[in-house]
Amino acid sequence: MDRRKALKITAGAIVGGSAGIITLTNAFKPEYQPIEEPRKLDYKNPNSTWEYYPLNPAISADLAYKHYDSGSCMYATFKSVLSQLADKYGEPFASFPIHMMKYGHGGIGGFGTVCGSLNGASALIGLFVADKTAQDNLITGILRWYEETKLPEYRPQTAIYDFMPPSTISNSTLCHASNSKWVKETGYKINGDERKERCRRLASDVASRVTAVLNEYFGNTYITQGPDNKTVRQCMTCHGDKGKLVNTSSKMGCASCHTESIGHRIFADIHYKIMKAK
Repeated sequence: MDRRKALKITAGAIVGGSAGIITLTNAFKPEYQPIEEPRKLDYKNPNSTWEYYPLNPAISADLAYKHYDSGSCMYATFKSVLSQLADKYGEPFASFPIHMMKYGHGGIGGFGTVCGSLNGASALIGLFVADKTAQDNLITGILRWYEETKLPEYRPQTAIYDFMPPSTISNSTLCHASNSKWVKETGYKINGDERKERCRRLASDVASRVTAVLNEYFGNTYITQGPDNKTVRQCMTCHGDKGKLVNTSSKMGCASCHTESIGHRIFADIHYKIMKAK
């Protein structure tokens, strides 16, 4: 057999084998979890002394931008809302120890975990919304919005640092992943003033968002965020509590930290179909 004929046979076998594997894999694909559609979230009276009053999201954004340098992202986001309520209504808002929110900087004490502005927004929801199911829905909406939206959007009237940060989609709620992706895409340094201005404006975006969410929830007009993250839905089909593997619990985007190996792409569905549920 000459060399050219051997190469043709080999190439044909590879192409044929690949087609067979693709066909086999598609035949064994599990049924993904259904899409989570938007729905009305009914307001429940919290019976709490921490009563929320409607605020202007644009003012919250401006205040977060102003307060950022005093305590970073979580502090700025939380104070932007609570300081308005303290100024307008006094107690109990005026006595809240807002300084405690400084711990959230840099993803909790600089550890790069959850974005501090999201931590601050979640703390506000937890303060005013007593019902756990409602809390989860509101927080999920804000975190999904942050993952999937091109940010920052906020444009201050007078910039603290005269720089217009490029907007990117983080695909993550983690400080480390969000900042690293922005640095990689823009070429700026992680410890530079440009990145700090980006986070300062992100805090404003989140402050505006959580104010709008609270306004809608307490006005009984809130619609849950949807649809959900496609990657998460596919991954959790196998790995979530309704799958056979049952080895993880998450709503956040998977792809920012995890990448599929070739072996997983080719054989995971086949293996999953034939394995027994735990």
